[in-house]
Amino acid sequence: MESDGEFVTIGEEGILQKISGTSGLNMELLTIAIPSMVIILAELSLFLGHTKFSTWVHIILLLVLTLSTIVINDVDKQYLLRAFILISMLRILNLSMPVFFDMTLYTYVFVYAPLLIPAYVMVKGQELDMEYLGMSTAIKYYYLPVALLVSLIIALGEFMIIEPGYLIPDLSFFNLLKLSLVMVMFVGFIEELIFRAILQTKLEEILGDYRGLLLASILFGVMHSGYGTPYEMLFTAFAGLMLGYIYQRCRNLFLVSVTHGFINVILFGILPHLT
Repeated sequence: MESDGEFVTIGEEGILQKISGTSGLNMELLTIAIPSMVIILAELSLFLGHTKFSTWVHIILLLVLTLSTIVINDVDKQYLLRAFILISMLRILNLSMPVFFDMTLYTYVFVYAPLLIPAYVMVKGQELDMEYLGMSTAIKYYYLPVALLVSLIIALGEFMIIEPGYLIPDLSFFNLLKLSLVMVMFVGFIEELIFRAILQTKLEEILGDYRGLLLASILFGVMHSGYGTPYEMLFTAFAGLMLGYIYQRCRNLFLVSVTHGFINVILFGILPHLT
């Protein structure tokens, strides 16, 4: 009889553990799904021309997520909330800067540089090491031609969709160097840090490699809603898939940052002057 009772107790504990594990997983999925849907709502509103509504949605989301990190003690949930905070901060800064500055090359510095502070605080607070973020300078030499080819393909496709103006007056060495530094060190590095090293990595852990890659790419795509064309959002989601897959295979943040930066150099510097 004692052995039967012991068996029942073990069975009950197993059931409770399963219920507890399922509950924890559901909460993690909600921590992913709710901010993702709100961000998509805000970006679709921006796409439809409702800039103020989009801004307020991001501001409210930012406040709610920040307060949630105080209330929630679970480390993984805090990680996810802070990752989504960085995305909303990126949009808020992006929308506010044109009020004070003309859209020039230097605007990108003002938009992206402030994000280094919360990103650094998050990395330190979550005790993320350099290996986890993919911060390795050991880039194999044959990766660079591949990165340049991928950059060229994506830049050509995106150029045909949005046909942007140039951010530098000519293709002199100094102007190309200046554009490259801004696009690689600020735009490329910070966006890849947020979307790939921080967000995609955690989404892969929870949802699996391919689902995590897909969701991170969708969010990357909708964050380009400001260009006002659905083709740009779809294409940048595809670009996010390519960049995310490179990161997934190589786990090298610097490689995808350089690839991303090259895309923007070709897109906003070289192609506008050649057409």
